[in-house]
Amino acid sequence: MVKSFVFLGLVAVLLCSNASAQDRGVGLGIILGDPTGLNAKLWTGKSTAIDGAVAWSSGGNSALYLHADYLLHNFNLFKVEEGNLLLYYGIGARFKLTNDTRVGVRIPVGINYIFASAPFDIFLEVVPLLELAPNTAFGVNAGFGVRYFLSRLQKLTSPNTYLPVGRQVKGDLSHQKKRWAGKNGSVNSK
Repeated sequence: MVKSFVFLGLVAVLLCSNASAQDRGVGLGIILGDPTGLNAKLWTGKSTAIDGAVAWSSGGNSALYLHADYLLHNFNLFKVEEGNLLLYYGIGARFKLTNDTRVGVRIPVGINYIFASAPFDIFLEVVPLLELAPNTAFGVNAGFGVRYFLSRLQKLTSPNTYLPVGRQVKGDLSHQKKRWAGKNGSVNSK
């Protein structure tokens, strides 16, 4: 029965990631807290993503921990000078592989900072849990993490500065162009 839940969870993640996700990019990184391990995020649209982790859970029974979430992002809630600070929330599944494998529902809520000039993001999340098997129970996970995005980058006027695809540059970048200018004062646009 547990194998069926794992299979259905993986199929759901694969079906939710459509062809447009290929040009949004994948972020790989770490998450610290409960669980602690490897984290990945796949953008599937301008404000939607699939997030997952393969980690070690130390709360209660230490065990291998897997989760996958469908996330919605609000880019308009917080205003910052550079980059984007956003609220995210969603729903997902988790599997805690112990002697009595646990299957549950996750409801992640967090904040995510996307750097304007680097292919990194950082996040902090709190996740209420509802365990469904082998018995019903409530719990909470929390974590902090960082990810490096492999292909969710878009060139600006300089080859040294990148932004996530679909995000706008905030503010005037004229001070940045001076930094990029060569000896003759022109901006290198290779």
